Amino acid sequence: MALLPLLTFIILYLLVSIISGDFYKVPITVAFLISSVVAIATLRGYTIPQRVKIFSRGASSENMMLMIWIFMLAGAFAASANAMGSIDNTVNLALSLLPSQMLLPGVFLAACFISISVGTSVGTVVALVPIATGLAEETGVGVAMMTGAVVGGAFFGDNLSFISDTTVVATQTQGCRMSDKFRANLAIVIPAAILIFLLYLVIGSEVGNVPEVSNVDYIKVLPYLAVLILAACGMNVMAVLVIGILLTGVIGIGGGTYDFFGWMESMSNGLMNVAELIIVTMLAGGMLETVRVNGGIDMIIKRITRHVNSRKGAEAAIALLVTVVDFCTANNTVAIITVGPIARDISEQFHVYPRRAASILDTFSCFAQGIIPYGAQLLMAAGLAYISPMEIIPCLYYPFAIGIIATLYILLTGEKKKIEKQTV
Repeated sequence: MALLPLLTFIILYLLVSIISGDFYKVPITVAFLISSVVAIATLRGYTIPQRVKIFSRGASSENMMLMIWIFMLAGAFAASANAMGSIDNTVNLALSLLPSQMLLPGVFLAACFISISVGTSVGTVVALVPIATGLAEETGVGVAMMTGAVVGGAFFGDNLSFISDTTVVATQTQGCRMSDKFRANLAIVIPAAILIFLLYLVIGSEVGNVPEVSNVDYIKVLPYLAVLILAACGMNVMAVLVIGILLTGVIGIGGGTYDFFGWMESMSNGLMNVAELIIVTMLAGGMLETVRVNGGIDMIIKRITRHVNSRKGAEAAIALLVTVVDFCTANNTVAIITVGPIARDISEQFHVYPRRAASILDTFSCFAQGIIPYGAQLLMAAGLAYISPMEIIPCLYYPFAIGIIATLYILLTGEKKKIEKQTV
């Protein structure tokens, strides 16, 4: 019963969409609305006002509100930048600098670089998806393919960066140094990144010659250039977007593209474009909070950990726990916080090195977060690209690659823990 709301969403949105062959058949907002009603109805031991209060607590949590702020600022920036010609000119600049065969791998590398610099996958998605979408339209590469390359690269840095919240939480809960976890992670992410880069090279070789580009108005490139550079320097994503919005206003009004009221109208249009994302984010947050309060996550943890009886089994249990909990919370940081203390107890009992436990926690949480259609990253990417999240999932090569390689990492490698205590 605790997991019934999540199962309701999966059946309504995923299963029905797959059977019908149309991922627009069931609106994701309606699927979450029905699942949320089920969540409130199945919350045991509380009055209806108390159930609504619990649901509202999850819908308005700190993480949810931060996501909503980013969604609103990203929508306003994308719409105002598009209205003043920033996206078109940035796309033309990229087309003039890169050969057609390098556009797809180039987008992936750019996402990897920005994400490892800024330490957030959402910030990388916000910065690059509009440009990737424009490149896809100009070159004939599928929008979902280009968007998938950005999302994949975004999770590269989310998993590896020293300033990523997942890295910080994983190392703190397991009691290991970031540098140790970083080295352990390299064995997983570097082979995956190289493999996917080569795959994009092969796919990119099939792209025809790019069309001739018109003259680039470099001043209109400045808002996106500023966003990319500031994001790569590690500035807070909300501050980056505010600066980007101000630049679109100054350049757009100064250049006569629109007046002050036109600028305001473009931002308003951008806010309306992300309204569905905001509704989905709040409904998902509330629904998943009721699953937690109703004991769904605790039940999952108990069921998985009771069968552990070896070191590899312990590592597999940690991987499975954080994956399932991420499916239930749609937030990889929250999933690590939830599973982290249990993972440390398992590691100590079965002599798993803290660096391996931290690496497994972070990697599998990013794998899970990268493939769920109701996660913030895919919702944001789909909203900016104007496609369904389900269209992007088949093109998410990197998240699936790290999931497969991390599984092989557990099965085929191992470290026998020394008797003496490891320095942390």
